[in-house]
Amino acid sequence: MAPTSMGFVFLLVIPIALIQIGLMVWALVDITKREYVKGNTKIIWILIIVLVNIIGPILYFLIGRKEGIDKD
Repeated sequence: MAPTSMGFVFLLVIPIALIQIGLMVWALVDITKREYVKGNTKIIWILIIVLVNIIGPILYFLIGRKEGIDKD
C-alpha cells in the first residue's frame, strides 16, 4: 500500500472505531443504570452489546430500551 492510501484508511477506521466504542460504553452504562432489565435478560443484552460490535448497541437502543418502557 502506498503511504497516502494508508493514511486514507486510518482516516476512515479511526472514526468508525471511536463511534463503536462510544456506542458500546453508552449502552453498557445505560443497561447498568436501568432497573427494569432483570436477571438473565440483562446478561444477554450485555453479551449482545459486547460481542456483536457496532450492531449490538444499536439493537439494544432500538429493541432493549423499548422493552423496559412497555413494562413501566
